[in-house]
Amino acid sequence: MRLGGTASNVTVGKIGHGLMMMTWKDTTNEHDEECFAAIKAGVDALPEGAKMFINSGEFYGPNLSTANLEMLARFFTKYPDYADRTFLSVKGGLKYRSFEPDASPKNLRRSIDNINSALRGTKRVDLFQSARVDHRVPIENAIASMKALIDEGKFDHIGMSECRAETLRRGNAVYPITAVEIEVSPWSYEEETKKVIETAQELNISVAAYSPLGRGLLAGRWTSPDDLPAEDRRRNFSRFKPENFEHNKHIVQALKTLADKKGITSAQLCIAWVAQLEPCMLPIPGSSNKSRTLENVAAAKVELSTEEIEAVKQVLVQHPVQGGRYWDVSDAELHLWG
Repeated sequence: MRLGGTASNVTVGKIGHGLMMMTWKDTTNEHDEECFAAIKAGVDALPEGAKMFINSGEFYGPNLSTANLEMLARFFTKYPDYADRTFLSVKGGLKYRSFEPDASPKNLRRSIDNINSALRGTKRVDLFQSARVDHRVPIENAIASMKALIDEGKFDHIGMSECRAETLRRGNAVYPITAVEIEVSPWSYEEETKKVIETAQELNISVAAYSPLGRGLLAGRWTSPDDLPAEDRRRNFSRFKPENFEHNKHIVQALKTLADKKGITSAQLCIAWVAQLEPCMLPIPGSSNKSRTLENVAAAKVELSTEEIEAVKQVLVQHPVQGGRYWDVSDAELHLWG
C-alpha cells in the first residue's frame, strides 16, 4: 500500500510492526537476537519494493528511556542494508521522561534531537509524531513547529497520534499528514475511532492502527491474567483485571470460533479485519518473536467477506467489552482524543 501525505510515493507492506514491547521491560541486550530476528523476518516477508513500517518511541523503555531506539541502533549497525527497507515512525513530543504532552517548539526540538542521538546515525527518522495532543498549544502551531524541523533536515514526514477527527483535519490543513496513529481492533472501534478513519480516508492519510490484537488478549494465548509475567504492565490495564478478563474471554472465544471456521488464527482474523475497514488502514501489531511476526504479516493475504466482517462486529454486539482501553481513569487524564 502507499502511505499518505508527503510520503504518498512510499510503498509499505499492508501490515506494519510495532516494536514497543521489545524494550518495555528492561534495557539489557540479552534479547537483541530474538528481536532482531523478528524485525528481519517481517521485512524479508514483504513483496519486493515494499518497506516495512516499523513503529518506535522516544520513551519505549524502562523509566521512559530511549531503550527501544538504542536497540534499533544496534540492529541497523549489524544489518545496515535493512535501513532502506524500513520506514521508521517514532513517537515523541512528551515532556522528558513523562507522559505529559508538550508541543512547545523547544520540547519538540529536544525530543527529535534525543531520538536522533539515540539512533546514532544508523537510520533516518522517516516520520515523527507527537504521541499525544497538547491542549496548551494549538495544533496548527505544533504542526508548524514540526514543519520547521523538517526544513532543518531532522526528519522527513509528520504524523499525529491519539487525536480527534477535527484535530486531524486542522493539522492536515497546515501541512500534509502522512499517518495518524490510533488504537483500532474489534473491541476498540468507538465512534470517534470511526470518524478519524473516515477523515483519514478522505484526506489521504494512513491510519497506523496500534494494538489490533487488544494488546495480545484477542489472539487467545492467555487464559487468565496470571499467564502474564509478574512485571507486565498490562496486568494494570482495566480489561486485564480478573473480573473483566473473565467476561472478555467470551469475546476471545467467539473470535476464535470465527477464525477456526476460516482456517486462520485469531490474530490473523483481527489484523485482517482492521486492515479491511478502509484502504488507508495499516495495522501495526507488536511482536518480539519471529514466528509471531510471520503469522501477523501473513494476515495481509487474508480476505474477509462482507459477511465475515459483519460477524466480527456482531461478536462485540453480543459481548460488549468490559473495561477501558488503559486504566480506569478518564480519557482526558490519559490525553486521549485530543
